[in-house]
Amino acid sequence: MAPKVNLDAERARSAPREAIPALLHETSEMVLATLLENPQFDESHLCLLLERKELSQTLLEGIARRKDWMHSYRVRRRMALHPHTPRLLAMRLARELYLMDLVQLSVSPSAPAELRRLAEELLLARLPHLPLGQKLALARRGSARVAAGLLAEGHERVARIALENSLLSEAQVLKVLSRAKLAEPVVAAIARHPKWSQLYNVRMALVRHPQTPLARVLSFLPDLTLGDLEELCEGTSLPDSLSRYLRHEIARRSGAAAPGVPTRPGRGTG
Repeated sequence: MAPKVNLDAERARSAPREAIPALLHETSEMVLATLLENPQFDESHLCLLLERKELSQTLLEGIARRKDWMHSYRVRRRMALHPHTPRLLAMRLARELYLMDLVQLSVSPSAPAELRRLAEELLLARLPHLPLGQKLALARRGSARVAAGLLAEGHERVARIALENSLLSEAQVLKVLSRAKLAEPVVAAIARHPKWSQLYNVRMALVRHPQTPLARVLSFLPDLTLGDLEELCEGTSLPDSLSRYLRHEIARRSGAAAPGVPTRPGRGTG
């Protein structure tokens, strides 16, 4: 077997250009390594080779040592996205990626968690400097953290799209709602959203948030447990007017005489 592999490797080293596409599917790493030395092997061949996700770290390290290839953005992009690229090299290359390639890396299930997190942090750092069009694209395709970062920025149109992002999680929505200074249009968008406003923990966070429209808060109260209503009523951060509504709901369920409720609530009624 070894002599045959050696013979195949030598043939790969001198194969004519038209034979190279077939050699890109070789399983022998020795054959692939010698194929890289073929003078007819060019960037287009390399980009096709890098689509193979089972390439070894050793072979990828050999590619990375070729400065002529690494000058190409197409090659650097594929190296950054490859699951077996050495960690430090992948992290350095991630910092050079264009925006949507960085998005792809951040949501790639084959990328190491550390690399995905770095990609998210790089995207979050760029958010303040991006034009609206790119923010809208990120809101549609970004990871849960990136979508939440866009929500927190407070742009209503971007927020509406981010709330439809299939990757956005309840944990990230709750994290956004923990911000007391969150823009009112964003809070209102969450409070009216057919998915997020149905989640119990999100409803609790909305009731606590000072920017939630009162009409939505009141619509949530009948679905909260009596224990949570009592806990909310004991809190000191809620406006007095809302506390009276809470006490009224508690009394209604307890069968006690309900105290009067304010005619002019302290929150907006959007």
